[in-house]
Amino acid sequence: MAAAMGFGRFVYTPILPGMIEGASLSAADAGLIAGANFSGYLLGAVLAAFGWAAGRERTVAIGGLLSTVILLAAMAIVDGLAAFTLVRFLAGLASAFAMVFTSSIVLAHSSRSEAVQILHFGGVGFGIALSSALVFVIGLVAGDTGHGWRDEWTGSAIAAAVLVMLALRLLPHPTAGQGAMREPPLAWDRPLVLVTASYGLFGFGYVITSTFLVTMARNASAGTTTEFLAWLVTGMAAAVSLVVWRGFVRRFGLVATYAACVAAEAAGVLGSVLLPPAAGALVGGLFLGLTFMAVTAYGLQIGRRLAPRSPRRALALMTAAFGTGQIIGPLVAGWLAEASGAFTLPTVLAATLLGLSGALVLPLLAGPKESG
Repeated sequence: MAAAMGFGRFVYTPILPGMIEGASLSAADAGLIAGANFSGYLLGAVLAAFGWAAGRERTVAIGGLLSTVILLAAMAIVDGLAAFTLVRFLAGLASAFAMVFTSSIVLAHSSRSEAVQILHFGGVGFGIALSSALVFVIGLVAGDTGHGWRDEWTGSAIAAAVLVMLALRLLPHPTAGQGAMREPPLAWDRPLVLVTASYGLFGFGYVITSTFLVTMARNASAGTTTEFLAWLVTGMAAAVSLVVWRGFVRRFGLVATYAACVAAEAAGVLGSVLLPPAAGALVGGLFLGLTFMAVTAYGLQIGRRLAPRSPRRALALMTAAFGTGQIIGPLVAGWLAEASGAFTLPTVLAATLLGLSGALVLPLLAGPKESG
């Protein structure tokens, strides 16, 4: 998860300000590249919902991880908007396969081990924190050459390769019978529809901050140290977020915790533009880290429990809904920022949709309370 998500998906955020300056990208260009990555993620999630990988989950997951390393390195070599967009599209496809199939294996192995689930999803935060430190150090060494962003992509590929080698040794094989049967089609009852719609709106709401947080800090002249700390805080908070929310889950259940996380993220998103630049970047990063992996973990757990006969299909199609929101989010944000000259308008829109996301799951609170 650290390799595929922390680096493969999210290292774009701290590298983006250098690319905007060194590769002469506009905010709309940056949003298009991010949207392409999320389009690949959506395609991968949709493809994962079918039964073609039954019995081959580990092989597909490893293929996604190895492809992630290659595509990180490719970003340091290619040039031009079209090439960046294509490479990030393929990287999204690779990270989706890694996310869906490693999660299906790990969640099946650890259905009664909260610690393993926390470690698994916490890997994303670890990767984000590590990538933030790596990009900061490379930036200091490279200086203001205009090409330091290429070194940052190369360094990220090397770091991800080390993480993938560890994953190859640690990722278990599917449990006996897991994936041997094709799952039946999903039964789309009202609770599953509400959770899936909420999850998709969260994808839109969180992705604007997760894509442009460091760029917003640079545009506000918050300083390179603040840029580094904002993304570092995001990763560190994400790594421990499931531990932080654990007591809340045990007392109030998965659905209430999910809704609380979405509400907290909405507050953090607003804070990122309403507070002074340095404080806004740090608060936005902190609340983003504390919530987005918790929403991911708890949302997928809720979906699996609402579809006990087709848990892998539920996981994949909820991920597809999330991916749809992620595609639209950076595109809209880039266009609105380009038109308005700032990220305030798209960020307020994101916070509004996060509020709707939380409201959609409130009817589920009337059901039985379940702990994680």
